[in-house]
Amino acid sequence: MSQPRPDAPGPRPHRPLGRAARSAVACLAVLLAAGCAWIDGGDDAKPDADVPTRTITDIEGTEVEVPVAPKRVVTLSEPSLDGALALGVTPIGTVTGRGQTTVPSYLLDRAGDIEILGGVAQPNFEAIGAADPDLILVDGTSINNNPPVIKALRRIAPTAYVGYAGGNWRDTFGYVADALNRKDRAAAVLADYDAHVEEVAARIPGEMRDDTFSIVRWQGSSAALILKELPPGQALTDLGLHRPPNQDRNGRGHSEPVSLENLAEIDADWIFFGTLGGSSVDNRQAGGSADVDAARAALAEAERTPGFTDLGAYRNDRIIPVDGSLWTSTGGPILMTGIVDAVAAALD
Repeated sequence: MSQPRPDAPGPRPHRPLGRAARSAVACLAVLLAAGCAWIDGGDDAKPDADVPTRTITDIEGTEVEVPVAPKRVVTLSEPSLDGALALGVTPIGTVTGRGQTTVPSYLLDRAGDIEILGGVAQPNFEAIGAADPDLILVDGTSINNNPPVIKALRRIAPTAYVGYAGGNWRDTFGYVADALNRKDRAAAVLADYDAHVEEVAARIPGEMRDDTFSIVRWQGSSAALILKELPPGQALTDLGLHRPPNQDRNGRGHSEPVSLENLAEIDADWIFFGTLGGSSVDNRQAGGSADVDAARAALAEAERTPGFTDLGAYRNDRIIPVDGSLWTSTGGPILMTGIVDAVAAALD
């Protein structure tokens, strides 16, 4: 499946930040440490007066006035970055992938030159303000349950909340497309994905159709499971692949830790095995790498963990090292297509 080539953002003369935006940036340096009176008052940022606008409704039901053709988009999560790139929009700024110091490694070839404006759980508000965006896209995988921060971002530029942590990736992609005024293009991207899934599913060997498949993230010295509600789990469901009984369910919108005493819970006929440089629910900014080589190194570490080499998938040589940024995190149609491609390559 081919994805649209990203368009370079159009140049725009830099304009100084308005007083409200300057106040937002300054206050965010100490946000929630002492409180900021302006959070509950003042006006949200608006597009330039000479820029055509339209009003959208984000996933939380908030109406946001956005440019008809935004040129300086900032994405503050993996799903919003993935979705923008899939729609042919190259943001001027984004955040690192969780557990990484760059954009998600599966997007490096498309997004490696985009300016980094902080981490996925710790955006740099001063850098965001200095980038002078005309649209900010954010969701629950980055800024979750923090209304003061959303209000602060809206003082810098129009901000659309496009999805929830653990929400359906198609819904998030739809809200990204609406904010970028590219819903027709999004429909074509989804149609291409569905056709690709159908083609790959038809190639899965018959003897594997009754096998079970586990998705494991090795984080530090322990394991976590990717369950059915997250995009990688949804990709396996789309392909008609089965999960072990204990994994045949939705989780809480993030990876589910497994204690070493219960390590057998990660077992299946096949295990897709990745890492995010030691990242975990409580430490999403841990350093390290997330590519296939990192997964192989994590597998070597896991082999030294009591009980790991007793797993059926290990004994049958059915553990497949994968890119953790693709398989054990979150994203949009580019991520989903990459997983489907990886399944095709692994099972062939």
